[in-house]
Amino acid sequence: MQSKTNPFLDLAASKQRRPIGGALQFGLRPSIQLASKDISPDRLHLKCFRMDGYPSIFPCPHCLRDKLRVQSAYPSVKSLPLPPLPCHNKRMESFLYQASIYLAAAVIAVPLSARLGLGSVLGYLAAGIIIGPILGLVGAETEDLQHVAEFGVVMMLFLIGLELDPRALWAMRRNLLGLGGGQILFSTLLLMGASLAAGLTWQMGLAIGLALSLSSTAIVLQTLSEKGLMQTGGGRATFAVLLTQDIAVIPILAMLPLLAVGQSPQFAPDGSIARGLEHEAGHGGDHGFNLSLVDGLPGWGVALVTLAALAAIILTGIYLTRPVFRFIHAANLREMYTALALLIVVGISFLMTLVGLSPALGAFLAGVVLANSEFRHEIESDLTPFKGLLLGLFFITVGAGINYHLFLANPGDLIGLAVLVILAKGAVLFVVGRMFGLRQRNHWLFTLGLAQAGEFGFVLLAFINQLSILPESLSEKLLLVIALTMLITPLLFIIYDRLSRHMRDSTPVEPDADEIDEVGPVIVAGIGRFGQIVNRLVRASGYNTVVLDSDIETVQLMRRFGVKSFLGDPTRPELLKAAGIAKAKVLVVALDDPDYTTRLTEYARRTYPDLHIIARARDRHHVYDLYKAGADDIVREMFDSALRAGRYVLENVGLTEYEAAQAEQTFFAHDRKTVRDLAQHWDPERPASQNAEYIARARELEKDLETALLELVEQKVRDTG
Repeated sequence: MQSKTNPFLDLAASKQRRPIGGALQFGLRPSIQLASKDISPDRLHLKCFRMDGYPSIFPCPHCLRDKLRVQSAYPSVKSLPLPPLPCHNKRMESFLYQASIYLAAAVIAVPLSARLGLGSVLGYLAAGIIIGPILGLVGAETEDLQHVAEFGVVMMLFLIGLELDPRALWAMRRNLLGLGGGQILFSTLLLMGASLAAGLTWQMGLAIGLALSLSSTAIVLQTLSEKGLMQTGGGRATFAVLLTQDIAVIPILAMLPLLAVGQSPQFAPDGSIARGLEHEAGHGGDHGFNLSLVDGLPGWGVALVTLAALAAIILTGIYLTRPVFRFIHAANLREMYTALALLIVVGISFLMTLVGLSPALGAFLAGVVLANSEFRHEIESDLTPFKGLLLGLFFITVGAGINYHLFLANPGDLIGLAVLVILAKGAVLFVVGRMFGLRQRNHWLFTLGLAQAGEFGFVLLAFINQLSILPESLSEKLLLVIALTMLITPLLFIIYDRLSRHMRDSTPVEPDADEIDEVGPVIVAGIGRFGQIVNRLVRASGYNTVVLDSDIETVQLMRRFGVKSFLGDPTRPELLKAAGIAKAKVLVVALDDPDYTTRLTEYARRTYPDLHIIARARDRHHVYDLYKAGADDIVREMFDSALRAGRYVLENVGLTEYEAAQAEQTFFAHDRKTVRDLAQHWDPERPASQNAEYIARARELEKDLETALLELVEQKVRDTG
């Protein structure tokens, strides 16, 4: 009877309150009886009240409007006493509170972590642990936020696809099928065997193995990008495995219902496979927002719809993107580019969910399609900030979502399980990587980088719970184990950094080095922008050169233009011997990597003391390293071009061409003298800003330069006077 006389108080009593982030939030709102008719309280807004129960001075107009609508619909209700419940204004305050907490935690923790050399991922995870389990500033909303933040993974795969040419993807097929397929298969079998040894059924063991076999796409790709390891042999192999895992999620989700204990599969009249659980779900309780283009279709119908969706993405990317971008460009509004970039990713993700595919897979495919588009860089610059923030939010929610009560109950067992999962997957990765020819740094990067469980494990375990394959208590422990392995991942990359310092890089996944069938007096190591010009000048002057480069695309491009080049790592002693370094007169070290340049210079000087070495330097500090390594001539890659640009400036501010050329020559001679002088004071163990002797001498030499140039100006005045 209370609901008829005081419906809003009845509504207040029917609500389930739960603490979230220090405020009160409410769950689903059940319908209530009002004047013998059903009203859904989801469509009612309550008058705004403060948390202490006193009404606001300026009540919410939407609440008052809804109140009047109820009173007009039910005249018998004369007054509506309102309970002290927070309305959308309070929900806005709660949102701002949570946003402030998450952003403040990231702004403080991440720079500290990066300064300590631990990387941003560990900083985000630590921030989540501090504001969640330790301080209790956030709580149950982290699960909902994590679903939103996972969209950062989708954006990341889209941006990675933008960097991949479709031909490069086809070239990865061996790694996708071999490395990726082997890792998933053997990791699943090993973890399943461990589960069977622990007394679980084979269905439980297989479900656990599948969930834990997948690695963290978000953490691994973010870390590889930060450390500049994506283009290494180990980085490409790691990416291939992660991409295979994203694709494998689809058949895994399709297979899991077959493992549901006590529910035998049945064939529906249309020929599709159905289970009792699915039938109940179809007629059961959840009538929320659930759209699908494949529900109820037979197997062949699902296949056709899925292929049609993939074809729509490809055709849209090829034929529709350019006209749409031109249309947006005509509006001359910068924010429309950002809106269109977001629409592309969000729309494709939504389409993938409609056909039951992974949004990350669809976004990656769209990125590959747009990789050759002239709008690629525009899309990339618009989406990169969103990707970074969402990935950071995802990592924070992983840390904040740890069930610390369960962890504190038995921390040793849970940490032990997490370590065992990492060791088991690491053993599989080590063997698979060795089988596919990974060695040295690449092998350890592949092994340590993928040893954790990943975010897709959360998704699979949630689905496994719905199917009642595992007990709920075991699922909670596994969720915590996955989170712990993700927390340990940054430490694994630190171990890799330590190991890689004592190893040399190797890229066995690339083609073998060419056989060198000619020699010459000049060897050019590196045929990039710098080496090309050197090689053209020398060959045009009638001297033979032997060109070496480790990039196959560059070598093939040079061969198309008639420049005979040889594929191979120029730092390898056996390749240099084959190129005839023992009889060569000059070695030009024109490599892009400063460390490789210094290493090659040191080896050539130590082994061939009579060889004349001309080395390319990145900057003045690199000049000092090469000077100590034994280079005869050192050329800064930007110095001569900048010097010529300075001469043009002098010619256009009043100096004649002759006077500007004289100033240029004076500066050039003084700079060479300065570099030789400062090399004696250079200490590679100390930054230049902390080397007082170096700074003092540099200031003295700078005054000498000013004096020399002023003398030129005074000479001009005397000559004209």
